[in-house]
Amino acid sequence: KDNMIEDGVFLNCPKLATVELVGGIHSTVGSLHMESWRNEMMDEINRINQVLPNIQHSQKTGAIQQWMESVIQQLNHYKIEHRKIL
Repeated sequence: KDNMIEDGVFLNCPKLATVELVGGIHSTVGSLHMESWRNEMMDEINRINQVLPNIQHSQKTGAIQQWMESVIQQLNHYKIEHRKIL
């Protein structure tokens, strides 16, 4: 999952304020065993939309890259914990 977004790709997008995820991540999060895990994942997924409107456009790519890494790491952690319970 490294390098999913090139450095500086959003440099010319000063009005970029939200990110919407598509695909299976919402169903994956919904299938997590504990409600607290689901809530924490949704909070992390939605966090980027609180950050983007408040940073300079030169920082948006880096913020999105860090956020994506955080979401993936957190989701992988909960998936492992979920398997342990099953």
